[in-house]
Amino acid sequence: MSFDENNSLPAEPCHSGESQADQSILSYEAPQPVEGAYGSASPPALLSPQTPAIPEDLRVPWGWTDLLLLLLLWIGGTVVLTLFLGVIFQARGISWSQLRQPGVAQGVFMVVDQVAISFLILAYLVLEVRLGFNMPFWRTLGWRSVETGKTPRSVAYLGLVCSGFALSVLVQLGSVAVGTKAKLPIETFFQDRRTALLLMLMSVLLAPLFEETIFRGYIYPVVARSFGVTAGVVATGTLFGLLHAEQLWGGWGQIGLLVVVGIIFTWARAVTKTVLASYLLHLSYNSFLFFAFLLTSDGLRSLPKT
Repeated sequence: MSFDENNSLPAEPCHSGESQADQSILSYEAPQPVEGAYGSASPPALLSPQTPAIPEDLRVPWGWTDLLLLLLLWIGGTVVLTLFLGVIFQARGISWSQLRQPGVAQGVFMVVDQVAISFLILAYLVLEVRLGFNMPFWRTLGWRSVETGKTPRSVAYLGLVCSGFALSVLVQLGSVAVGTKAKLPIETFFQDRRTALLLMLMSVLLAPLFEETIFRGYIYPVVARSFGVTAGVVATGTLFGLLHAEQLWGGWGQIGLLVVVGIIFTWARAVTKTVLASYLLHLSYNSFLFFAFLLTSDGLRSLPKT
């Protein structure tokens, strides 16, 4: 699998066609920082000749200020898009009171809302990287082919997919072991066939791509560059797990397991130095969850129609 610079899918790092500005960002050989190369977030000491060279997979042109701006956009965009979609649903005869109550309308609204927010954030990052930093999007966000050495690449990729399946099985067994008496908010999505299908499509087609790009591609390099790889893996993985806490609220063991899953995904990204590895784990993990649900629900036929 390869990615090119035209935002198709990740390409192998290739510096021959890079501009002089791009080379200055990736080389780290200058004794003084280039103004604006890392925004306001990279201290001059980062480029000091006495500082060990920063690993290539952590050389990104954004920093903590950019992460803060992303957070503000995420919060503000969520509020605006939620209100906008609420107006659209009202125009279709679904009131705010219906959207606030657990049920089919709320489930569909939440899935559509999440998809809209995901595309908003991705569009912002594309504009920031392509226009703000004048760099290729996918490669700059860490999407590169996995370096497999003497192992055939197809075998390595299959290993990642199988590992995602195995992790999903272990987490499900762990979830059953810890148990929970609470009714989890995510159960709202499984009250009818349409909502369940929408959630499954989003969780397989969009969520791994979006979440890996954000967490392992955008957030992790900044944290690891500032505090070290171990801290970056733990912090990013924990943040990933806590982001999903709202869906599992009341299932504290399930939230803890998801934090562990996030750490494992980030560890795979750190070891392989590419987001593609954590994406394959994430994709196969989610796919197994919903394949298992399809089996246990008799192909969704056990759920009511709407």
